[in-house]
Amino acid sequence: MALALCLFLPLIASSLSLLPFSRRAAAPITLTTAATVLVCAIVASAETTRLGRLDALDGWLTCDALGALVLALVAFVAFTAALFSWGYMAHREEAGVAAGGLPRYYALFNLFVLSMLAVPILANVALMWIAVELTTLLSAFLVGFEDTAEALEAAWKYVMLTTLGAVLALLGFLILYWGSRVAGYEPFTWAGLSQAAPHMPPSLLWPAFLLILVGFGTKVGLVPMHTWLPDAHSQAPAPVCALLSGVETTTVLYVILRLFPVVGANAGLDPRPWFVGFGLTSVAIATLLLIYVRDFKRMFAFSTIEHMGIILVAAGLGGLDAHLGAAMQMTAHAATKSFCFFAAGATVMAVKTQEIESIRGLARSSPLVALAFVAGAFAIAGAPPFGVFISEFLILRAGFAAGQPLVGALLAFFVVVAFCAVVFHANRMAFGAVESRTTAGPTPASCKLALTLAFIPVVLFGVYVPAPLRDLLEAAAHAMGG
Repeated sequence: MALALCLFLPLIASSLSLLPFSRRAAAPITLTTAATVLVCAIVASAETTRLGRLDALDGWLTCDALGALVLALVAFVAFTAALFSWGYMAHREEAGVAAGGLPRYYALFNLFVLSMLAVPILANVALMWIAVELTTLLSAFLVGFEDTAEALEAAWKYVMLTTLGAVLALLGFLILYWGSRVAGYEPFTWAGLSQAAPHMPPSLLWPAFLLILVGFGTKVGLVPMHTWLPDAHSQAPAPVCALLSGVETTTVLYVILRLFPVVGANAGLDPRPWFVGFGLTSVAIATLLLIYVRDFKRMFAFSTIEHMGIILVAAGLGGLDAHLGAAMQMTAHAATKSFCFFAAGATVMAVKTQEIESIRGLARSSPLVALAFVAGAFAIAGAPPFGVFISEFLILRAGFAAGQPLVGALLAFFVVVAFCAVVFHANRMAFGAVESRTTAGPTPASCKLALTLAFIPVVLFGVYVPAPLRDLLEAAAHAMGG
């Protein structure tokens, strides 16, 4: 029941948001729905941890620990993004920027959340591909929502590149389906593919894996298919950026991670070098881009490319410890990156610019916004005592323990350089000697509350992981093949 509600409630909320009376009601309807979905996701995660797998709607919906983790992350970020949207979008509309209208925004917001919630719980792999593609189509309207030339260009680039990737992934899934039928296995589900994989011809399984890795790697933002990501994240409204960067990339990465035990089950095929290679390349290029970035929203976008690469490296290292680090990194990144974009949105409202060079002395002109921005920058860069530091430490330790000192050393080097770059930019913005050229504006109450709620897991996961979440993370690590 909880899984079904996660899909039906956002659909209902989207419909209600477009009704004539919904101009004032769309925001509270969306927030109430997001809160209810979060409760349903927590219940489903708890049941999945207890039972091992949760099914609904006669097997059309299914969820194991890894799917439950992604489901809970999407639901949490959607809730905080809905809360932040209430004040942020009203402010943008007053400024004459939200040209699309609030009812349309919230209708698209709910449908976008619905598409992300569907990815980890749809049993049929073909339907899951459709859900992934819907995340692109629905979020593209939100990327271009402010109707500026830059936003429309970013949305167009986003759709074109990720759709081309989706076509490659579709071809990969068709070959994967062919291989499962050749092996004599009927259900086109992840469980069915895991059973069929040892009996699939490598000549079918290997190209299917590479096509899906490259195709969906485009949507995750892996280098060199990453060029759309900083453009889209610099132009979309801040709460949409929180969804795009915090959890949309994670839901698609979830699909790639699902391939790891499938391909690894076939004798003679080893996906680990490809995971490590794509992951390290993404981390390296993102680190270089972080050094020279000029837009703070693009800075956080480049950080997303870095963290997706770190998770892929962790998966490629193999073993329970590395996969536990990957699951923890997914969790910490989703919570932290969404908080970073909320802080970025508050900064835009305060100083009316995204240019790093135009912002100095933010701590004097807007202390609360500066505190949130600096805390987010330190947290996502991997400073203790935040959750990202713990997950990255687990991954680095697992790399050296697994006999991969070169991978561990390279990853550690890039992480340190990226840390210095992010902290350097944030420090200049907050504590630079020259005051910002614009007068700081007020931060809406709902945005302050969203920042507060979003920050709780950011700092909590660095000092304490609740037992239910720890059990879910360990079960998710096992589901990755650890």
